Amino acid sequence: MVSDTERDIPRGAVSRTARLAALPLGAAGRATLGIGKRLSGRDAEEVSAELQQQTAEQLFAVLGQLKGGAMKLGQQLSIFEAAVPEEMAGPYREALVKLQEAAPPMPIRTVHAVLAQQLGGSWRQRFRDFDDTPAAAASIGQVHRATWRDGRDVAVKIQYPGAGTALMADLNQLARFARMFAVLFPGMEVKPLIAELKARAEEELDYGLEADAQRTFAAAYADDEQIVVPRVVASAPKVIVSEWLEGVPLSQIITNGTREERDRAGLLMAVLHFSGPQRAGLLHADPHPGNYRLVPDGRLGVIDFGATARLPGGHPEPIGRLVRWALEGRAEDVLADLRAEGFVRENIQVDAQGVLDFLLPFLAPVSAPSFQFNRAWIQEQANRIGDPRSDASRLGRQLNLPPAYLLIHRVTMGSIAVLCQLDAEAPYRGVCEEWLPGFAG
Repeated sequence: MVSDTERDIPRGAVSRTARLAALPLGAAGRATLGIGKRLSGRDAEEVSAELQQQTAEQLFAVLGQLKGGAMKLGQQLSIFEAAVPEEMAGPYREALVKLQEAAPPMPIRTVHAVLAQQLGGSWRQRFRDFDDTPAAAASIGQVHRATWRDGRDVAVKIQYPGAGTALMADLNQLARFARMFAVLFPGMEVKPLIAELKARAEEELDYGLEADAQRTFAAAYADDEQIVVPRVVASAPKVIVSEWLEGVPLSQIITNGTREERDRAGLLMAVLHFSGPQRAGLLHADPHPGNYRLVPDGRLGVIDFGATARLPGGHPEPIGRLVRWALEGRAEDVLADLRAEGFVRENIQVDAQGVLDFLLPFLAPVSAPSFQFNRAWIQEQANRIGDPRSDASRLGRQLNLPPAYLLIHRVTMGSIAVLCQLDAEAPYRGVCEEWLPGFAG
């Protein structure tokens, strides 16, 4: 017999597959309908925009409702909307933003059942009060506000029952539909993104590992003037209780933040990205707007540590050295080091100056004392390497990304995409000079 809690995330292969399979079928149906509308005399651009919006609404509604891997992929895609041309991103930007902050909550009976299982039958005695209405809900868990027995305001993060099964089933199914996402995200390779999500799924589902990572970050940034990490109060395999953190979510700042808020958030995201490995030995590996808050005292609050990368020696020194040499115009040295690190395989012949010309536009954010990230800049870079006819695209296909750099690359690209959503201007070069090994010489 299936328990109530097991019903809350549709875990059956048939149920979840049917919902996900409806995505490409729906897109195909709308395309057929669009042909009919065009033949009837309606403006082609108007019909295309309408179909695009309908496709986006269905896509992100299904990804959000299913939670699990579907929601996780939707959230990852939402980060990169800044790279999509405006005429394509406009119709579904609102749907993307919704995925950055909330998902449908699980029933309260399920919440209580998980708490009893994880914290014991007398779990209520640990709290002075507990708010049954979730403060936030996301891909594999949701958060409730409560008051701990010592009077502290706390956030109680609870994993959805069946989240692990749903996560892997979704990602396996979505990999089969990866081509469909090319309609909404031209040039984006979705299959590698799904493969990485699958590889890291076990860690994200282990709240014990997440609690340990949060404790490490909290200790590293204790009393810091720029970054704040709430301390863990209690933890179990499916529950984390940590101090409550007030603040404005980055998703709201992206939508309607002031210039000061945007620039401040962008600067502090860069500080966290580059200083984390040096101070905590860990890279925060989920640069998703829903994971950050700008707190009232101006610090950046970080509230999710489900995805981290262990970098006990800090960021690899060759990254900073390569960037420094590229900015100094040392093309031959850059190519030699790229070969040494495995970015250019031994049997690949490339022109050193051509490689430098390929890299320099990406390094614009650290080539001057201050830089403003924006959608136009990231779209220019995406177009530059996305056009298969361009020299940049051909050269890019000859380069290699060594396994040791895969996650660092993905996190860096995700962080840049969020900075472009924020339209943030800050002295990013100074951040690298302080925290990136090898950059300052």
